[in-house]
Amino acid sequence: MAGKLGVMVCGHGSRDENAVREFAVLAKRLTERLPQYPVDYGYLEFATPVIRDGLNALKEQGVDEVLAIPGMLFAAGHAKNDIPSVLNTYQAQNGLNIRYGRELGIDLKMLKAAAARVEEAVAGAGDHISRHDTCLVVVGRGASDPDANSNVAKVMRMLWEGMGFGWGETAYSGVTFPLVEPALEHVTKLGYKRIIVFPYFLFTGILVQRIYDYTDVVAARHPGIEFVKAGYLNDHPLVIDTFVERVQEILDGTGNMNCQMCKYRNQVLGFEAEVGLAQESHHHHVEGIGTGPVGDDHSAPEHRHDHSHSHDHHHSHSHGHEPGGDHGGDHGGDHGHHHPPYPHADHPLGPRSMDSAPPRLDIDKDG
Repeated sequence: MAGKLGVMVCGHGSRDENAVREFAVLAKRLTERLPQYPVDYGYLEFATPVIRDGLNALKEQGVDEVLAIPGMLFAAGHAKNDIPSVLNTYQAQNGLNIRYGRELGIDLKMLKAAAARVEEAVAGAGDHISRHDTCLVVVGRGASDPDANSNVAKVMRMLWEGMGFGWGETAYSGVTFPLVEPALEHVTKLGYKRIIVFPYFLFTGILVQRIYDYTDVVAARHPGIEFVKAGYLNDHPLVIDTFVERVQEILDGTGNMNCQMCKYRNQVLGFEAEVGLAQESHHHHVEGIGTGPVGDDHSAPEHRHDHSHSHDHHHSHSHGHEPGGDHGGDHGGDHGHHHPPYPHADHPLGPRSMDSAPPRLDIDKDG
């Protein structure tokens, strides 16, 4: 006989309280869409509740089988290793059956949500410049996992071709190449009158703001080109629809993560040394730190957990961006961990992340 089911949304976490708040809102939207299940959420790092807190809350409600989904756009190290490690550990220690689903991934609903954000930006900018004179630049989070990076390029191509822009380019906020500033400088040489910069991120955060800031920096150098900043995905209804579908996939037994191009499973070009690495989380030392009261209370007064811990966090880590880091999610936090070195760390267009913010320009930030 099946036990009581619950749904757990596993996020990365961010030092940016607005990003944490937006994730909490998304979880609330999912709760509204799945009234038949208790729904909770938690983060790997930098914010509370951490994942085990959400699992504890479900267990306290009598849940004995959890349908866990990664709250991430693409599957890189966080979705493939870090979250499963946390879930496996909790399952072993608490006797809770946890079934893990797949990331949002390449999905027509996600593409339609992305197109809606781009269309909103186009509508706001006006129709005085044609689409054929417009270049679309899609900016992904960037990872040391080429499979995740290639997904951003696919999203860009499908938006470009589907929406009829004159050209399309892909950029990344960190880890890989090209980074935002060199990518935009490259695009300015192509002769387009308008450049739309679209952060393919779920939530706001430090990196999204820096994407916009670098857009301002490049725009100031090229006053003859109109730069338009599109909004990120956030809790678009089609994003929520995709999460609901991922939960149903677990129930149907069809929610398999695509591992054909996974660098941990196969010898992907340039990443051969990472096949067979142990599945472990690198985030235990930063669980729950980084945000203030917003993260501590789930951003809603009716949804609180006790976040006390029996261990401390006496570690010495640098949380700036490092070329070896693996950041396949879309979170706004910035951090570095000890991962295998990225094979092209010396690439002239990156992949050193946006360690520091660009000079802030005293101009209209709305693009």
